[in-house]
Amino acid sequence: MLTRLDEYPIHPLPRPIAQSGTTDRNAYDRYWMSASHRGGAFQVEIAFGRYHNLQVQDTSVSISKDGHQHAFHASRRAPLEPTDTEVGPARLEIVEPFRQLRYVVEPNETGVSCDLRWRSRVGALLEDHTVLTDGHAVIVDMDRFMQFGTWEGTVTVDGDTTELRHDEVVGIRDRSWGVRPVGAQPAGRPSSSPPNAWLWAPIHFDHECVVAGWFQRPGGAFFRPDGHRIAVVDPVPETVSVEGGEVARLDPVGQRLTFQPGTRWVASASIDLVGSDAEPVVMDLEPLLRFDMRALGYLHPEWGHGLWHGELELGREDWSFADVSPEDPTHQHVHHLVRARIGDAEGVGIFEQIIFGPHTQFGFHDVLDGASS
Repeated sequence: MLTRLDEYPIHPLPRPIAQSGTTDRNAYDRYWMSASHRGGAFQVEIAFGRYHNLQVQDTSVSISKDGHQHAFHASRRAPLEPTDTEVGPARLEIVEPFRQLRYVVEPNETGVSCDLRWRSRVGALLEDHTVLTDGHAVIVDMDRFMQFGTWEGTVTVDGDTTELRHDEVVGIRDRSWGVRPVGAQPAGRPSSSPPNAWLWAPIHFDHECVVAGWFQRPGGAFFRPDGHRIAVVDPVPETVSVEGGEVARLDPVGQRLTFQPGTRWVASASIDLVGSDAEPVVMDLEPLLRFDMRALGYLHPEWGHGLWHGELELGREDWSFADVSPEDPTHQHVHHLVRARIGDAEGVGIFEQIIFGPHTQFGFHDVLDGASS
């Protein structure tokens, strides 16, 4: 059970690092990264996960461009060595923790490849610890840090190469670990509660980065809202915090959303925020392009996180947004590449939405009914 990391004084438990600290089948360790073109030309996103107790390691990368989305998937038996971050032709390189990462998919049979390099713009921020329950059962117990940065490199699909440059492409990433539902779910009582909505907006501005996120119960009550303003400084620190003075609270307290007729896909958004000084702030968001998170395994029936595919399996899928049904549940977890405004300041980032169930605050009364025209 010994691995390279066991040489380092990092053990939180009296066990080898390769052994999970919990017997929960839903234990996970995960990276998510996004790259947004400032002009709205394309959106690229990456996911990489290790599921200790399921013995699965998987990854996906996808590009949304010109009304179409293309996705690469790969899954393997999780290696014993946790520093082995390869899945077939794909690999994640931690070049410099909190500062530089590289994600590569070598040319392969799917026709999708990439070589992408991340550089931090602000330090990594550890968010509030998250625990979610369904009745008395704990279904999510996780820590997460998030970070803003920029990208350079290339993504190639069937010989068509998209170039990313640091001055044109901004990004957000998060790194989370703990317990959340992954893999094929075991038999048991289904959830009896209507699902919470989740809304999240991390945005780059010239001199600061702003993030706001919140769960919302059917009817409109906010649950675990949090938000921050992170100053852009030189040199970029490895990490930032409220206590260190680089970060100020900016919590969401309300929103006004409009939706494309007949769908739950957002057409515009205004978010009401309030800082520690009690001054109100309004952030307006204008969607420029859509990215469906199915492409990274979210809500995916075949390439869902932690699903067993054997020793190694690769996959690819493509779709045109014009052909996607607004009633397809696998296309309801969405990232919109957005232009953002706070007063005279203009920025760019993403707006994430997951809205299932009777959220009457948005005019929805069933599981997936859409907005009236």
